[in-house]
Amino acid sequence: MINYLCNIPIIGRIHNSLGGSYAVKTETGVFACRARGLFRKQGLSPLTGDNVRIELVQSSGKPSDIEGYIVDILPRKNELRRPPVANLDQLFMLSSTAKPRPNLKLLDSLIATAELAGIEPVIIFTKCDLADGESLAQVYRNCGFKSFAVSFGSDSNINAIASLLGGKLSAFCGNTGVGKSTLLNRIAPGLQLPTGEISEKLGRGRHTTRHVELFPVAGGWVADTPGFSSFEAERQAELTKDNLAEGFREFSRFAHCCRFTDCAHVKDSGCAVIAAVHAGEIPQSRHESYAALYDVLKDKKDWET
Repeated sequence: MINYLCNIPIIGRIHNSLGGSYAVKTETGVFACRARGLFRKQGLSPLTGDNVRIELVQSSGKPSDIEGYIVDILPRKNELRRPPVANLDQLFMLSSTAKPRPNLKLLDSLIATAELAGIEPVIIFTKCDLADGESLAQVYRNCGFKSFAVSFGSDSNINAIASLLGGKLSAFCGNTGVGKSTLLNRIAPGLQLPTGEISEKLGRGRHTTRHVELFPVAGGWVADTPGFSSFEAERQAELTKDNLAEGFREFSRFAHCCRFTDCAHVKDSGCAVIAAVHAGEIPQSRHESYAALYDVLKDKKDWET
């Protein structure tokens, strides 16, 4: 069958990339492909998650000698460069309630980066048998996010989280020890991911953060790489002092009511966002995270963006 496909463009998605070789999944199978040189001339690089057009070429007279080439990268709806992945639908952000304690400022910076990239954030507080996570989850629900509290000693919310994966390309991120492997094992026991240690199943420890691979989970696909373990949103070039407020969706109801159009929403006179914080309509913890991020970004040079 492969011979009949030679020299006919085929659409597929990159599910793995390593060392200049790309595994492209299509309706007719998975093909190992290389990228045409034209991408280097255009300053482009194929990413895991990219939808691409490939061509199969018979390199010799033998039917088995087939080479695949990526000839076109279809338009991306989003991309991350650290770690390198494209077209994410969702980013599941895990934060433990204890051991380690939650870092809400880091969590909020992750959310802002996802929002600006057009990736839907899903917030999960783990280890809720050790400390209260429901009140934290409610804070984010009030801001318009899907948010869950999970105790690995029960099945509560596990099915609800799994139901969000179907038909989507997702990734899980969070500091070491928050329970990413434990949660994925509960959702898809067949993965059998080691917990509390390096995961060989999903590639950790085998490659650098440049390696991203897609795995089937609960009717969808999960992108995994060591890079998501230490993903720090404030280092992402997309965040600036001018667009930061767009990464805090609950601000949008009030920002247009500020006295000044260039209001920074930090300590400005006549700021409707600050008034909403005082009125309890915006969580104080979220505004504190915003102000801390703004303080860092206001000194960011143009060349760093």
